[in-house]
Amino acid sequence: MPRTRWRLALTAAAILVTAGSLQAPANAAQDTTDYTLAVDTSRQGPKIDDTMYGVFFEDINRAADGGLYAELVQNRSFEYSTADNASYTPMTAWTPTGTGEAAAVSDDGRLNARNRTYLRLRPDGTTTGTGVVNSGYSAGIPVTEGKRYDFSVRARTDRAAGTPLTLALRSADGVALANPLRVTARGDRWAKYTGTLTATATSTTGRLALTAGGTGTVRLDMVSLFPRDTYKGRPGGLREDLAEKIAALRPGFVRFPGGCLVNTGSHEGYDAASGWQRKRSYQWKDTIGPVEERATNANFWGYNQSYGLGYYEYFQYSEDIGAMALPVVPALVTGCGQNRATDDPVLLRRHIQDTLDLIEFANGPATSEWGGKRARMGHPEPFGLTHIEVGNEENLPDAFFERFVEFREAVEARHPDITVISNSGPDASGATFDRAWQLNRDAGVAMVDEHYYKSPQWFLENNDRYDSYDRSGPKVFLGEYASQDNRFRNALSEAAFMTGLERNADVVKLASYAPLLASTTAVQWRPDMIWFDSTRSWGSTSYETQKLFMTNTGDRVVPSTSSATPALSGPIEGAIGLSTWATSAAYDDVSVTAADGTPLFSDDFSAGDSRWTRATGTGSWTVQDGRYVQSDATAENTLVTAGDPAWHDYDLRTKATKLSGEEGFLIAFGVKDTGNHYWWNLGGWNNTQSAVEKSVGGAKRTMVSDGTSIETGRTYDVRVEVRGRQVTLYLDDRKWGSFTDDKVAEPFRQVVTRDGKDLVVKVVNAQDAAARTAIDLGRATRVAPTARVTTLSGSPDAVNTADDRPIAPRTSTLTGVAATFTHTFPPNSITFLRVRTQ
Repeated sequence: MPRTRWRLALTAAAILVTAGSLQAPANAAQDTTDYTLAVDTSRQGPKIDDTMYGVFFEDINRAADGGLYAELVQNRSFEYSTADNASYTPMTAWTPTGTGEAAAVSDDGRLNARNRTYLRLRPDGTTTGTGVVNSGYSAGIPVTEGKRYDFSVRARTDRAAGTPLTLALRSADGVALANPLRVTARGDRWAKYTGTLTATATSTTGRLALTAGGTGTVRLDMVSLFPRDTYKGRPGGLREDLAEKIAALRPGFVRFPGGCLVNTGSHEGYDAASGWQRKRSYQWKDTIGPVEERATNANFWGYNQSYGLGYYEYFQYSEDIGAMALPVVPALVTGCGQNRATDDPVLLRRHIQDTLDLIEFANGPATSEWGGKRARMGHPEPFGLTHIEVGNEENLPDAFFERFVEFREAVEARHPDITVISNSGPDASGATFDRAWQLNRDAGVAMVDEHYYKSPQWFLENNDRYDSYDRSGPKVFLGEYASQDNRFRNALSEAAFMTGLERNADVVKLASYAPLLASTTAVQWRPDMIWFDSTRSWGSTSYETQKLFMTNTGDRVVPSTSSATPALSGPIEGAIGLSTWATSAAYDDVSVTAADGTPLFSDDFSAGDSRWTRATGTGSWTVQDGRYVQSDATAENTLVTAGDPAWHDYDLRTKATKLSGEEGFLIAFGVKDTGNHYWWNLGGWNNTQSAVEKSVGGAKRTMVSDGTSIETGRTYDVRVEVRGRQVTLYLDDRKWGSFTDDKVAEPFRQVVTRDGKDLVVKVVNAQDAAARTAIDLGRATRVAPTARVTTLSGSPDAVNTADDRPIAPRTSTLTGVAATFTHTFPPNSITFLRVRTQ
């Protein structure tokens, strides 16, 4: 996912959703709208592959350490560093206790070259001993009464008699949560010590206390605590509830490990030659073998990744849930805001060889070098890798493709049965997207990965996106997509879009919502599919939607057609507005003139600002020297509005001057309210580009953009010409750009698939009116008189939480089913009718 969207994704103004987020039909005030749905069972549509829908796992929002990876000790090997996060030290999450010395040390006494830092304790012989306490992740270490927890530590001591170690679990306020465990470290060579703690109480704020007695020096590393109950009982494995929720989706594939983890940072190794660089792209060889010998790395999203969850575990989990493993490897071109190409032929050849070695690790016999490493880790049989992706969202398409070709040629020469996947950059359109697709088409690439995070309106408007794709060109892997919030209206729009994915299953071969996991206490990105805290996990409304589609996909599309919603698009209507974002700016001589020349509004601010309404409550607006000035250069989204929301077909003119700050200024038109408007963002994105953005329910999408930046102190003449659905924009009397906003956000979408003998009629009704639908399955079609109905429905603003699941599937039986019958689909609903044919 692109870093350039990070701030937008986390800004409340950008993810605020209101009832206007979904375009309502003209008669939405009525209780029911009539539709028709005709199914042609005499014809066959595209075949749907078993791998159509999958999941994308990236270590974002603490998805791995502190999430799916079940380790309960944070910073277990004392490797945290300021390279990971400015606030980190090797003692992060650890608190010294007792008397004596407790210090993190990096010297030749370390456990191994890759495990650079360890804990040195020098107890002073007092009865209290010397030790440390680990606070775990989030509020603490969660334990459940009666459950067992496996402890391990590497230790060495210079005390001839050995060093007694006491392990204790206690709550944050000091209450014992288990009987203590005692072991004695012996000898001045690293050795592993293990034991089991059984919880005597339940707590979410547990602490693991490790105390050394006696005297001398004891060195400790890899202090670990795992619940005995992991997914499929694998030691050092996965958190059970999270792994089960993913498995319940029955995904066809698992894409891993990223994302921005793959294509950011240095591409060097974690070794002395690189100076033990921490900010590196995710490299698979760092993540296999004994956990104490794996590399550590700075996570792009602002924390440390231990690689306890590595490539072997990804392959094993994919196999466990019956999904195709789909790894992503670096292309040596960075993205996610870094946008640099590494020009080092030797390093490129090394990464290409690493990719070939990865295929051998996955598919090679136990007698091969890398297949042997897999076998020694516990899996002698091959994993059966079929697809591999090179790169992720590279914003330098030519540089990326030059390197991609070398990867593809090397893989195809050695492994012609492996599908090598390319990508099309970080968005659904634009210059990078167009250039990347041209390169991919010209080279006959097998599959191209597309990514986009859009507003609900965009998803409703673009159901037909893949209808016009070249059937003989590269296939599409929709590797990352989501609507920009976790409300049910977002899931409704995604479901409407997914009917188009299935209809085009001959082009769209793989699709995965993203991101997959998010800890409530460590959120770098939203929306997310599955949320969790230390003891609970729950699916968002989008999780329930994805699950419904993923577990009812079917084998083949059955051609079908439906009527559209009676709706009037009408002209763009709305008032006007002025705003700034992290900038101080001044406005003057604002005027609005109707298309026939009739004056509608004029303000030179000589009489103050009484005609303007402060829409957001931010910023400092005052009239200064005859200009309307927003003087707070740190305030964001300072929108003020004026005029009539019913205005249409008009010219808006103003003079605008940037006074200071990071960006330029914003001119709004078509303003309905703070979350529903258009604005011309001149000098946005740290003054690197300009764009017109349409906001619907607070979720924005770009209508037109270019690289215009704004000079400080210069006054610009700005004109916006609105005619019907057409908008033309002028800057200093030169045409800057134009667009026509005439796509219909159709709220009624459907697709029909065949699953064995069943017809699965999938209908999305993303509006406040019920949809009374005359369904025609064809007079020659014989069907059972009853059908199984699964429905997701509720308020468009509903959000699933740990304590409340307003959006959950409800099943029922529909009677009176025949070749032709009528069914009314509830407002704001996703409904699957499973009809048995005879």
